[in-house]
Amino acid sequence: MRGSRILAAALSSGLLVAIPSQTAFAQQAPAPAVVVAPAAIMDLRESADFTGKVVAIQRVDIRARVSGFLEKVNFTEGDKVTAGTLLYEVEDGTYRAAIQEIQGSIEAAEATRDLAILERDRAQRLISSNTVAQATVDTANAQVKKADADIVRLTGSKQAAELNLSYTRIVAPFDGVLGLSSVDVGALVGPDSGALVTLTRLDPINVEFPVSTAIFLEYRQRALRGEVGRDANVQILLPDGTTYPDKGTINFVSSNVAAGTDTITVRAEFPNPNALLLDGTLVRVTLEATDKQEVLAVPQQAIQRDQQGAFVMVVGEDTKVELRRVDVQRTTRGQAVIAKGLKEGERVITDGVGKVRPGIVVDAALATGG
Repeated sequence: MRGSRILAAALSSGLLVAIPSQTAFAQQAPAPAVVVAPAAIMDLRESADFTGKVVAIQRVDIRARVSGFLEKVNFTEGDKVTAGTLLYEVEDGTYRAAIQEIQGSIEAAEATRDLAILERDRAQRLISSNTVAQATVDTANAQVKKADADIVRLTGSKQAAELNLSYTRIVAPFDGVLGLSSVDVGALVGPDSGALVTLTRLDPINVEFPVSTAIFLEYRQRALRGEVGRDANVQILLPDGTTYPDKGTINFVSSNVAAGTDTITVRAEFPNPNALLLDGTLVRVTLEATDKQEVLAVPQQAIQRDQQGAFVMVVGEDTKVELRRVDVQRTTRGQAVIAKGLKEGERVITDGVGKVRPGIVVDAALATGG
């Protein structure tokens, strides 16, 4: 019986040695692999996004100002033209004839005036010898004035006729791109014909976008306190997802609030030499501060939140994990600006945070590009 107890104790002791504890298993398990990025000082200027619309600086419907049959169309639809380019030619025979007729009337009126001047001068010589009455002299003076008035009237008519003649040549009022022509050669056109073609100026071009009154007032107050600059860089994102290469300049801020939307209209001008921006296109507008803003930031995915607020998992020099509470000032361009809680160079977990807890050792790899 005693021998059995000794055997049982020996077997029990052997089992205790042979079976490792759970702690031993934990110590032998590999450290969780995580990706970290250092908290870094970078230029993260404040920005805001808005939805905008491209609006041509100039856009007019070209119309006929005189009536007549269209003789020539001197452009191809879609052409880029300069100011003064001849677009249409309206038959001008009637208008040239009108000028010639008026010119003849002017010459006749000038002859009548010359004769009236002779009659007046003769009457003035004769009145000194009491050969004619004063009434005759007065009548002669009146005839000269009447002849002068006729010449003035006819000269005005000639100028109007010459203006009408000039309207038979329809030209581009400014540099721009032509749309579709609504008329062909042989069509009867006139002031009531409607638009012949639309001319749009595309370079430079404007982008208009609404800004809420709350955002605008907050910005103005911060600008008055010197917290932000008064100027801003303006960039736009095109419908295909690409960023427009040139920055814009704000050239107008509305002085009134749009009814029903509680917004004000802001307008920025962009160079558009290659006509990438087309009138009416919807774009994404980004306003960014012009002054540098050097701040401490970490990748946005490193920020975790619970009921107490924001925190990050920091990997120390000993590769142990520490939960660190932080104050996040704002997020922009995939980065979280840290106001308090971190120092430059401290490493935060950006990938694999779900596998760790405070106090454990991790296998930390630096994020690509970090």
